[in-house]
Amino acid sequence: MPGPGDNTRNRPNTVTDTDAFKRALSTCVRAIAGDHDLEVSFTKDKPALSGNRARLPEVPRKPTSESLQITRGLGDSMALRRACHDVRLHSRLAPQGQQARAIYDAVEQARVEAIGARTMQGVSDNLAAMLEDKYARANLAEVTDRADAPLEEAVALLVREKLTGRKAPRSGERLVDVWRDWVEDKAGGDLEALLPNIDNQDAFARAVRDLLGAMEMGEELEEDDQTEQNEDDSDQPQGEESSEEGGEDDSEGERSQAEESDAASDDNEAGESDAAETTAEDVMDDDLDNETPGEARRPESAFDQAANEIDYRVFTTEFDEMVGAEELCDEEELDRLRAFLDKQLANLQGVVGRLANRLQRRLMAQQNRSWDFDLEEGVLDTARLVRLVIDPMQPLSFKQERDTNFRDTVVTLLIDNSGSMRGRPISVAATCADILARTLERCGVRVEILGFTTRAWKGGQAREKWLKEGKPATPGRLNDLRHIIYKSADAPWRRARRNLGLMMREGLLKENIDGEALLWAHQRLMARPEQRKILMMISDGAPVDDSTLSVNPGNYLERHLRGIIELIETRSPVELLAIGIGHDVTRYYRRAVTIVDAEELAGAMTEQLASLFEDEAQRPGRPRRTRRAG
Repeated sequence: MPGPGDNTRNRPNTVTDTDAFKRALSTCVRAIAGDHDLEVSFTKDKPALSGNRARLPEVPRKPTSESLQITRGLGDSMALRRACHDVRLHSRLAPQGQQARAIYDAVEQARVEAIGARTMQGVSDNLAAMLEDKYARANLAEVTDRADAPLEEAVALLVREKLTGRKAPRSGERLVDVWRDWVEDKAGGDLEALLPNIDNQDAFARAVRDLLGAMEMGEELEEDDQTEQNEDDSDQPQGEESSEEGGEDDSEGERSQAEESDAASDDNEAGESDAAETTAEDVMDDDLDNETPGEARRPESAFDQAANEIDYRVFTTEFDEMVGAEELCDEEELDRLRAFLDKQLANLQGVVGRLANRLQRRLMAQQNRSWDFDLEEGVLDTARLVRLVIDPMQPLSFKQERDTNFRDTVVTLLIDNSGSMRGRPISVAATCADILARTLERCGVRVEILGFTTRAWKGGQAREKWLKEGKPATPGRLNDLRHIIYKSADAPWRRARRNLGLMMREGLLKENIDGEALLWAHQRLMARPEQRKILMMISDGAPVDDSTLSVNPGNYLERHLRGIIELIETRSPVELLAIGIGHDVTRYYRRAVTIVDAEELAGAMTEQLASLFEDEAQRPGRPRRTRRAG
């Protein structure tokens, strides 16, 4: 079967039609995955596999042989995971410890890729190119210290060697060398035991667990081993001891049913749909699918380490969710909610539209084109043809339009979806975000619209779990987060327009934990390729969550918010600004404005954004741009 990287197809250096390449690659990805309904897209977002959607990197305007082979390798990797990986089985046997889980996940990815590499030479070459790029971009080619060398990546490469017989890519050789002696000394025999089970995921996963035990990570497996033992015992005749264990299992089952019942009642009271329910296992599986095959696990950045040092705990992330707006209700309801939003703000749309048009004129005025001249390739510079008449020995002169810094910008609008925003404030915020997104899109600026709230009032399933565990002291954040993606940065406005109607849904707006939402939006921005990143927070109050504040100090959430803001403002390239609706946010943010009435939001947002772009245009040392007909 031909793979996305089968070298018998069009050679990379002969591919000139990128659309044809995308069609061919999409077809091959579906063929290897064995799923003709798999949606394959090409965007500037981080490559990922989520459910039946595979997102690959956008093909450059002038692709090279190397870049095309890397893209094929990413497609091969996702297709093989889709074809050879059982998500539920993987989750059932996964260890609990963070390091053990990282190794377990990385080795499983090595297994599915090895299956394709052993049967298709083209796929093997593409995966090798993808891995070469992966470790080169992770700056692991010159690593010498184990502290800077992710153990899970080293183990995955060693497993790949055993399964395929192919050496580690050049950019990963040092990474493997740092850990090889230690791993082979601890678990050399267990590495050899993986090969016979490559086609049996269940047996392979259990062999990986043995490998982890040999690497002195057995403590991280104890809880899972006990669970498996209980499952096995339930199938055997029970004596007194097994009866006691069975009773414990029954009580666990009753507790699980009680948790599910409580969660369902909470959601029914709040008017939430069943589609919004996401189990802990589903969240875990989504995280696995969203891992990027072409991106190595790197040590935490200085920013991440500083964020982790803030005195802030989370009792459990098991019930948190990050969800697209379209996943929380069906298309018909989104259309109805969008129509309701438009009807509510028919008069405001005219005012906001005029402000947006004014912003657009101000931004477009800064986008004068500039050119680089006397180049060896590009667009023929007809103004310099006269030189050929004067001196026929002169070479042809070409020019090329220079990319403007202005266009290389992404803006994130982070909207507070708390209950206090209900009514006019959330309606105005949704309308302003909608019209500003359309305006900035016209100017070539990408826009992401995010919202944050909680899944339940007063704690939800996190609080239930805390109560069942005996109310441990100072549990930290004690509620279930809901982070909503209304519009991703690469989604066109017309496709995401109706999603904003979701803010009108009864029962959606609950409590707000601003610090974690701000950190989430910041992390999404940092993953973007644009050079300039702007984050605008729109809120009407300080962070409030009754469940968390009832068992922690009264300023617990506010202190965390201040710490995250200080980190972003002092250690991050992201430009942060905030707009407070009836709430003084200037005491939190360096760049902020407070408005009394929600009706003022449109003017505040447009003025703040316009001032940011004008500051960039007038920054000292910025090259002067000249306009030429061309």
